[in-house]
Amino acid sequence: MEGHSDMTPLESQLAARIRARLGDLRGAEARVAEVVLDRGAGLVHLSVSDVAALAGTAPSSVVRACQRLGFRGYQELKIAAARHSPATAPAPADDDDARDPAARALADTLRAARAALDGITATLTADDLRAAADVLAGAGQVVLVGSGLSGAVVLDLAYRLRALGLRVDAPADPLTAQLAAAQLPPDGVCFAVSHGGATPLVIDAARRARAAGAAVVALTSYARSPLTETATHTLVAGGQDLVFGLETTASRLAHLAAVDALAQTLLALRGRPAEQALGLSADITADHTY
Repeated sequence: MEGHSDMTPLESQLAARIRARLGDLRGAEARVAEVVLDRGAGLVHLSVSDVAALAGTAPSSVVRACQRLGFRGYQELKIAAARHSPATAPAPADDDDARDPAARALADTLRAARAALDGITATLTADDLRAAADVLAGAGQVVLVGSGLSGAVVLDLAYRLRALGLRVDAPADPLTAQLAAAQLPPDGVCFAVSHGGATPLVIDAARRARAAGAAVVALTSYARSPLTETATHTLVAGGQDLVFGLETTASRLAHLAAVDALAQTLLALRGRPAEQALGLSADITADHTY
């Protein structure tokens, strides 16, 4: 495979760094490096599982190859490839934006948010949403897991599901989350939120839930990842080709929009019980609103 000819100088430096270490790689890890060189800045479109499929290996081999190349993991390599890509660094709207970092930050953030929200129509289908809502509607217990920026989505989802009358547990401590997932009954659901779908703590909780016989609903930005391989139901929403530094932020907004749509679907499916639960939530909220 050949590297892209339209690399910027810094991208060429990254390619040179990778080529310099090709001699240290063998087999699957060498194939991963070749995929990285071939795709260049296009890595922003790919999850770790996508790269693994292109290289004909497992996601764990992709991570090991990245580490052999001097990165902490695939995400750090992808950031390095994307940081100076012309496709991920749009020019400011005008000269004032170029001089004012706040104006540029606002413009870039809104642009990234719009792209992520608009992209939902291409990745999240009504069938996927309905299937996830169906399994939640019949759940005896729901355990929510997520970390980092996904933690905010988990908190919002916990409130919405509880307001609809579901039994919800959203442990803040990762070990407690593992235990809660492992103790789910067969009619339980683990709802796992992860932007890249490769967060070890989230994946471990999902796997423990599956081992217990429970369903796993994944909310993520990529259709293929270690998390989606574990999940029984997947909701894909989130930006994958955005301004550097804003990918996970914009994806969080897309995940919140997916949560809103899921809550509305659940309300329709659960009918009267959900309406009664919402009425109780409204009463409690009214008591504390001034």
